[in-house]
Amino acid sequence: MEHSNLKRLVISMKQNLFDQGYLDEQFYELENLEDDVSPNFVEEVVNTYLKHSSRLMANIEHALEKNPGDFHKLDSYMQQFKGSSSSIGAAKLKDECLKFQEKCEQKNIEGCMRSFQKVKSEHGILKQKLEAYFQLLRQVGPSERATSSN
Repeated sequence: MEHSNLKRLVISMKQNLFDQGYLDEQFYELENLEDDVSPNFVEEVVNTYLKHSSRLMANIEHALEKNPGDFHKLDSYMQQFKGSSSSIGAAKLKDECLKFQEKCEQKNIEGCMRSFQKVKSEHGILKQKLEAYFQLLRQVGPSERATSSN
């Protein structure tokens, strides 16, 4: 594919992530931290987030199975997950985390379980979309990094 077409595709793909509510302005803030010394900063941060969030989800899943009535622990795990999601601008995930925390506050284990399934689903979708975005971005090259369409 021609470089200018790839460039347009990257811009369009990122804009779609915002338009669909997957990302918010925090993602732009991360992009602004990229420079010549760390041209892959955002991708590295997102990859770290994906690894860390997968572990957190495993912890939440384990807590839901073994200690479903420990709403304090469930809320604590989800608070970490929400904070991590917020730090990369994962807007939809942050919102789903808030819904889970509301169910914890209500001591609604069934609601927590349903909400957690939604968190897992949104995490999987976001992971796929961001992996595709960064794969395409690597093809375009570092000159296109830290450009926002806002």
